[in-house]
Formats: sequence, structure tokens, C-alpha cells
Amino acid sequence: MLGAVKLIISGIVQGVGFRPAIARICHKMGINGYVKNLGGGEVEIWIEGEPEKVQYFLKTLKENVPPTSKIEKIIVEEKKPLNIKGFTILRSAHESFLISEIPPDIAICNWCLNEINSKESRRYNYAFNACAWCGPRYSIIERLPYDRENTSWIDFPLCHSCIEEYNDPENIRRFHAEGNSCPICGPKLSLLNNNLEVLDVADPLLEASKLIDEGYIVAIKGIGGYHLAALATNDDVVSKLRLRKQRLRQPFAIMALDIEIARGLVVIDNKAEKLLTSYERPIVILQKTENSNVSSLVAPGLNTIGIYLPYTGIHYILLKNTKDKFAIMTSGNPTGQPMITSEEQLKRLNKIADFFLIHNRRIINRIDDSVVRFTNGEVQLLRRARGYAPTWIETSVRFNRPVIAFGSDLHNVGAIGVENKIIPTQYIGDVDEYESFKDLETYLYRLCQYYKINPREAILVADLHPLYRSLLLAEKWCNAYDAELIRVQHHKAHMASVMLDNSHTIDEPAVAITVDGAGYGEDNAIWGGEILSWDGNKIHRCAHLEYHVMPGGDLATKYPARMLASILGKILSEEEVFSIFEKRRLLEYLPIGIEELHYCVMSAKNGRGQLTSSTGRVLDSISVLLRLCKERSYEGEPAILLEDYAAHGKEVEVAIPDIKDKIIPTSDIILQIVNLADTLNGHDIAYTALLTIGKLLGEVAKEEALKYDLDKIYISGGAAVNEYIIRGIESAIKNSGVMLKMHKKLPPNDGCISAGQVFITKMLGLL
Repeated sequence: MLGAVKLIISGIVQGVGFRPAIARICHKMGINGYVKNLGGGEVEIWIEGEPEKVQYFLKTLKENVPPTSKIEKIIVEEKKPLNIKGFTILRSAHESFLISEIPPDIAICNWCLNEINSKESRRYNYAFNACAWCGPRYSIIERLPYDRENTSWIDFPLCHSCIEEYNDPENIRRFHAEGNSCPICGPKLSLLNNNLEVLDVADPLLEASKLIDEGYIVAIKGIGGYHLAALATNDDVVSKLRLRKQRLRQPFAIMALDIEIARGLVVIDNKAEKLLTSYERPIVILQKTENSNVSSLVAPGLNTIGIYLPYTGIHYILLKNTKDKFAIMTSGNPTGQPMITSEEQLKRLNKIADFFLIHNRRIINRIDDSVVRFTNGEVQLLRRARGYAPTWIETSVRFNRPVIAFGSDLHNVGAIGVENKIIPTQYIGDVDEYESFKDLETYLYRLCQYYKINPREAILVADLHPLYRSLLLAEKWCNAYDAELIRVQHHKAHMASVMLDNSHTIDEPAVAITVDGAGYGEDNAIWGGEILSWDGNKIHRCAHLEYHVMPGGDLATKYPARMLASILGKILSEEEVFSIFEKRRLLEYLPIGIEELHYCVMSAKNGRGQLTSSTGRVLDSISVLLRLCKERSYEGEPAILLEDYAAHGKEVEVAIPDIKDKIIPTSDIILQIVNLADTLNGHDIAYTALLTIGKLLGEVAKEEALKYDLDKIYISGGAAVNEYIIRGIESAIKNSGVMLKMHKKLPPNDGCISAGQVFITKMLGLL
């Protein structure tokens, strides 16, 4: 019979009220012993007492832990009793036995919100209210273990009342809650004007609400960085924000006070409500309601809005005191740069914001808001950040050496591989911007510190593209640490990531569709519409979208009419292309007009220029043909507008082109659309075009899957969230016994590349 047991528990067990919960259970059961944090993020528990009680504790442990904790692994060792009297929470130790997850930031809980709203509570209207079950975690961690002195809470010694709560085992939410505080001992708010001078106001937060109502733009310090808050119902205010931020058309997110306010703005079903009210509290992209009074300039040309609910007391109190009860809440950064995190950086925003609501709790780790959407009824992450990062993904393989992956240049995320875990960083951004480039290095280095990885002992992995900044950083680390560096083709990393995301065993074959804007190919072309297969030893390129010339390289992405001219110029005469452009009034979509059109057509006919099989460039061309996008102002804009436009369409009959030599003929699709454009509804054309592309991809992928006798195919890439491409694929594989599998924990876009880079090292036997 068990008399004494030592347990080592890993997972999300620090910073979530785990130790206090264990102490309460043991006090209640009359079990003696201790609990303490360890230096790897794990928890050690010693229990001793009557054997039946010890056995019952072990049996019911998982049922009694806090709601935001997650137990990954438990090591149990039977010991000789030490005759300990009582049960105590010991001071944290620095040694580690297992690695454990760093807790993500957790949205404010309902109990803390109730205290904020209760005039009888000493935390009434307290903006920083948090408890063992909620509040900032990763954004304020300096080092492990997660104890107050290892976070930015160290700057705020507890007052007498908070100490009493901290030491009271009966106070379920505040007993040993490291983020405990109150208006007496906690952080303080200040309001600054545009000259960064502190204003003498009785309540900075209430004043900020009034300023928003008056049409001012207010920069607000949150838990992982600054937001810019502004009226969402006033065209002039939204225009002012766009002008100052130099953000022409990219949608702004809206934060609503509660779920009922949100229902007045967007269509919310049970799945959406669950996401909006979850501990992660992401931005969720949803259809606008018919009676929404949100300015059309918030998301130009779109019938959707990104919406989320308050995840801190600051946000909640701010919105509660505005007239609309919702507001634009967008990242506080000059466009193209990372969100600012400190008061030393405020000058970067004083040409955008009129006022600044700041506080004196330091942000250790910058972390943006997470963004999700629904595709074919499934949740798809677009940005994996606050609430999700830096939690890990457990794999079926074990890394006998650490792996450090540098990801892609767009939507960058880094990652590490250790033991049987892959741990992505939070969303970093586009690393062609120097500040984001520096952030990638900073947060990769911090993950190495947290998980005790020596880069000299690691394998480094980077993209194949010779001009990627992420590759430059990998080469820098390679030289600095004398580490081994390998390079992985972009779409093969996509395939590996979606296999990882679906727990695919690496010795089993697989087939994947990878559809996105750009990835440097092994033939020096830009890939982006690929059918790949894994035979258990190697990834093969089985088929791809037809190659087209990108006239002027990246200019063909900025001005998508160039791409349309190139595709048409490959199969039609210059006169025919000119006639189409003139008839569709598309010459104005080319800055230099007819001379530019001539250059694009001649480039296509002569095969001069960068070749691409990109799905994104085909979608751009269809978007231009339907006059939806003249100039791309943000990543994926033409394709996003096209999908939104297709939402009001239906399928019309078109000829499905033959697939020869495993090349999917996208020029045939474009030509059919041109011929239909004068007689059919544009929404129907958009819907049918996307569906047809999906059908062609699905047909080829199905054939490959059946060769291997597989019952599933995977999909990854930025275009893998397109509702109608997915419907087309599923239409093609229907009744074949093959299912389509999408991403689950990782974004399908380039935010998954680093995780795929780590996983592929095991697939290819490099470790």
C-alpha cells in the first residue's frame, strides 16, 4: 500500500493556480506533504498519509485541478514517509526534471469581472484585476519558474490585504496567486497628451473613454503591447486613423463589451460564441449583421468584421464607459512595424494617437492578438499569438538533438524542437522589417533560455529562398554557434506542418495540397499550387498549377492586372488581350497603361521573367478581372476580396479542363471566366472559379492518395482557408473514401512553416 509518493507533473501547471489547488485538496483530505514549482516549468508534489487517502488523491488528481491548467505528464515514485506534519507550498526550486509549458496569457475570468462591476468589492473598477485562473502570464514572464519575482509583478509588493488573501487556503482564486494585486498595491494608470505630458485627471481610464467618444484616437497599453482605440461608427474618425496609420484598406478589428453587444454587429452561432468567450479570446472573423452600424471603412469591400471581447479589466472598463460599447481596437504600431510595448517607444505613435493611456507594469514579451476564422465549419488560426502561444505541440517522434527553426519571411513564427515537443514562438510578423527581424532573434533566444537549449548543440533549419531575412538570421546563428544548418523547401515544410498538426505517423505515406502566394522552388521558380506526396522516405512534387510569368517580379503582386495580362498573353494575341482590358476597363489598373500591358504580354510570350505556379497569383487575376482590386495594399487583399465576393454566388456550368502531364491548366480557367464575364453575374463567376480550382486540385490529389491506398489528403498554405476552394476539393473527393484534413493548432499560412521545418528533420532522418 502507498504511504508516501513523490510526483513530478509537467504541462501548463505554473501560473494557473495549480499549487494552491493541490494544497487545498490535501488540507481537505488530511494529507501531509508539500508542493513546489521547479525550474523547468513543472511542479513537484510530495504526499504522505493513510494509504487509502494517498490512493484516492492519485485517482482524483486530474478532476480537481484549476480550469486553465493542463497536465501533460505525471511521474510517480513511491517513497518512504518523512513524517511531515501538515501540507505546505514550498519556495520554488531551480532544478528541473521535465520540461513544461510556459503558460499563455489568459483572458479575464467572469469572477474577476464580477468584482470589477461590484461596488461592494475592493476591486471595483480595478483595471488590473486578475486571479489564479486568469490574467497575463507569458507576456510578463522573465524566467522560469513562474513566481512573482520572475515576472514584472515584482515591481508591485503586495499590500497587507493582498498578503492575507495570498496566504489564505480558503481563498480559492487568490491563495498563492502570483498575479494578485489591488488598487492599493497594483499598477497605476496615467493619461498622456500628444506631447507625452501627463494630464491631471481624476480617472485616466474614464477620461480615455470620453476622448474616444469625442472622436480622438487613444493609444492604450494592454498586456502584450499597445492598441489604438477609436470610434468604429464614424467615417471621419476611421478615415483619420487610416490616413495617420497609412493603412489604406486592411481591415481593423473591433472589440465589443460583451457577447450581446457583439451580436448586434456580427452573426454569432454557438461555435463562434464559444471562441469569443474562450480563455484564449481571439479576434474572430464573422459576417456582419444587416443592421450593423459599423462604418464601412472599418473593413472596406468586405462583408466580414474581425471582432473580439475584452480580455483585461482595462478593455472592459474602457468600453463600458463609451457610448457605443464597442470600438476599433487595432495594433499600436506604425504600419509594417511591430506593436510597441514600452513607454520609451511612444514617440513612434505620436503622429497617429492623440492621447496615450499607459500603466507602469512592464511588458516582457510582446504578443499580438490571435486571429481565427471558420472555413467549411472548422476553426482555422490566421495568427497564433495571445492565448495560444507559446504552448507546444506534442509529436509522435523524439528529437535526440534540439532543433531551432527560423520560419518564413512573411507571417513569421520561429520554433524549437526538444524531446517530443515542437514549441512555436508567438506571431512575429514580416521580418523584412528590421524590428520584426530583431524580434525573431529575441524570442527564439528566449525559448532556448526557457527550455535550456544550447544553440551549439542544435540543428538550425531555414527556408530555401536565398534572399530571405530569416535565412540570414539562421546563417548568423550558424556562424556564431558553429551549428549545423539545413534548408527546407517552403511547401515541403507546409506539408510537414499539416502532417504534424494531424498527428500523422512519419513512416506512413501521405499526400498534401499546398496552396499559397509564394515559396522558392527547387527549380528556382516560385511555387504555390502544389500536390506533394510523402512515401515514407522522401517528399515528391507530383503535380502543380501551370507556370506563368510574373512580369516585373513583385510588381505583379502589387498590381495584379499585370498577372492577368501575363496569363492571357500566354494563350491570346496581344490585340485580343488589349480588347479584353479595354472592354473590362482594366487599362486603368495598370499605372503606365497600354505600354505596361504590352510589356506584360511580351514577357509572357517570350517566357521572360520569374515563373510561378502560385495559387495566389491566379486568384489575384480573377479578382482583377471582376474589378475587385486595382492595387494590393495588404497581404492577400485580392484573394480575400474575391472570396468575400463569391459568398453571394452560386455554381454555374463550366468545362473542367483536362489535366495533362500533372499540370493543372489555370489559363483555361481564366479564359473561360473572360468568356463568361459579359453574360453572368460576377458573384457566380467568382464562386465557380474558386470551386473549379478546388475541384482540379482535389482530383489530382485524390488520384495520388488512391495510389498509396490512403483515406485522407492534407491541405496547407495561405489559400487553404478559402471556403470555396475547400468546397471544390471536397466535391472532387466525395464518395472516393478519401477525406480532406485541415490544420488544427497551427495557422495554414506561413505561421506554420517553422513547426514544419522542425518536424521535417525527423521525417528525412536528419536526427
